[in-house]
Amino acid sequence: MAGPPARFSNGRLAVDFISEAFGLPPLVPAYLDPAVNMSSLGAGACFASAGAGYDNATSDLFSVLPLWKELDYFKEYAARLRSFRGDDDAAAAAAAATLSEALYIVSMGTNDFLENCYAVARGHAAEYSTAAAYGDYLLGVAEAFVRELHALGARKVDLNGLPPMGCLPLERATGGACTEEYNAVAGRFNAGLQDMIARLNGELGGGARIVYGDVYGAVAAVLADPAAYGVENVKAGCCGVTGVFEMGYMCGAGARSPLTCTDASKFAFWDAIHPTERLHRAIADAKMNTTLHVFL
Repeated sequence: MAGPPARFSNGRLAVDFISEAFGLPPLVPAYLDPAVNMSSLGAGACFASAGAGYDNATSDLFSVLPLWKELDYFKEYAARLRSFRGDDDAAAAAAAATLSEALYIVSMGTNDFLENCYAVARGHAAEYSTAAAYGDYLLGVAEAFVRELHALGARKVDLNGLPPMGCLPLERATGGACTEEYNAVAGRFNAGLQDMIARLNGELGGGARIVYGDVYGAVAAVLADPAAYGVENVKAGCCGVTGVFEMGYMCGAGARSPLTCTDASKFAFWDAIHPTERLHRAIADAKMNTTLHVFL
């Protein structure tokens, strides 16, 4: 799930643009933000934790919320929503309708590969001899997660694939070339995700519909023709002395400091791994024009 408190960018994220496209607020509030209440959370909420992944060991690397805890907070949210709506049958039905009509955006996996599998190989990543085999494990976690969301009332799910992670500034080799091995792993994982989505759409009942979020294609399009999107730099992040290793809290979102460039709109990436608002907009537009329009 993308968004605050994982808003590592110079502005809005793809999930924010998607929310606005559905006629909802242009910023999706974080569920754990103490400044928000159920009046604002009733239109959308984010349960993401920066640095998290499908693998609990990935989340442990950064001491952030693991996936199971994000799901626990969603269960808490559902209970609060039912209480907020009221305690009669009509109110309960309204809360259930909100949960079933909501769009659930699930986006993770990059951290599992880049920060865990390829970097330190902790937890499950250490149990598999290849990144592809580890990816199969992650697909199993993703399937279990979607099934649990469905059991909790979710019926519309946008399950996102991996970006061309070998072309992120962090992974570009000296000279700026993409690491094609990483892109191939992302492509294999995404193919498995699409197969799983097709199977789940045939197995899950209750009017469930899961769509594949093609982040890979959207990002690749910008990298292939940056000028068409108003982008000048696709090889380095706006933040950092080098733009190829600085990331996350080193680049406080929207920060004005010696570590940030003067015009982030010219960059595809905010830091060594996270997109700028411009790239997030391109991702959101691509998805709205392909898979997400079916939910409008």
